[in-house]
Amino acid sequence: MLKIIHRTTLKELAATFLITVAFLNSILMMEKLIRLSRVLSGVGATLIDMAKIILYLQPQLLMLTIPMAMLLSVLLVYGRMNHDSEIIILRVSGMDFLRISLPVFILGFFCFLAAITVSFYLGPKSSTRVREAVTTIISTRSAMALEEGTFNTAFKDIVIIVKGKKSSDTLEDIFIYDNRQKDQPKVLMAKQGKVVPQDGTNIVLTLLNGYISIANRKTTTELFFERYNMMLSLDASESSPKKMEYTPAELLQNARHAEGHKLKAGLYLELYRRLTLPAVCIFLAFLGPPLSLIAGKSGKLGGLALGFFVFTAYYVLLIYGENLVMAGKLAPQLGALLATVVLGIFSLAMFRKASLQ
Repeated sequence: MLKIIHRTTLKELAATFLITVAFLNSILMMEKLIRLSRVLSGVGATLIDMAKIILYLQPQLLMLTIPMAMLLSVLLVYGRMNHDSEIIILRVSGMDFLRISLPVFILGFFCFLAAITVSFYLGPKSSTRVREAVTTIISTRSAMALEEGTFNTAFKDIVIIVKGKKSSDTLEDIFIYDNRQKDQPKVLMAKQGKVVPQDGTNIVLTLLNGYISIANRKTTTELFFERYNMMLSLDASESSPKKMEYTPAELLQNARHAEGHKLKAGLYLELYRRLTLPAVCIFLAFLGPPLSLIAGKSGKLGGLALGFFVFTAYYVLLIYGENLVMAGKLAPQLGALLATVVLGIFSLAMFRKASLQ
């Protein structure tokens, strides 16, 4: 009988967890896609390109959504059980709160393993794949984005108009307005040009047989050229390696050799964040069942609100501790562990209180 109850509860928890993960991932993914689309839409990225990037983004999002989805699924399932008096019936039948919470501990263990896998392996790999995919799309499709007779603004502070195209990367009758130097805007015109992709998101536009007009405050300078190489760069923050691309071992090695307090502290904070986020799943396994006793009295919306409140408080405390580290007022270990330790103490205290009731 006990196995049937635990198996049924675990199935409901797993189904709710998967739905909640998908829901949270879709919400968090919107912000990243909006930021990426500003770059990729200007170079003609296809739906297949965007689908690949969406797939590569999932492990990064799972670092945050696995603990959140776990707590929300427990609050929804056990909150419903409490609202329907099922938990009261189980207690009256002689089952203690620890055995009632056993399915949550099983879910928490699997979430811990999943979070470890994402944090240590899948997360860094996917971050590298995202950067490589963005770089490849920009380098291969940037020339195709320069359409004939249209204003192209994919490059920051630059407007390009092309009258004709001999091929996908060879342009004719080019007009360029370059406002990257605000005090010296430039106008360039050339008979012909060729797009040459470089490393990262940099692109060289080789102009042939043209002139440059440089406007100063009081004077204008005109220069004629036979060949002129113009470096263009899209505003893509994903084009260079980031801390999230490093494995924990690489983070530790880079932190030991880093120069400057901010760089060293940032690498250590990323390392400890990778270690503490999986541990949060274990503490939430103790916090979820007691909170569901409160959430069940206010319905599903109350459970969702309570879950989001817990994570808001956790991340506020986490950011506060990390800011103290960056300001040099706390050691990286203390700043990164502060929020997790507080959550752990609160979770164990809540579980003990619910067990004694």
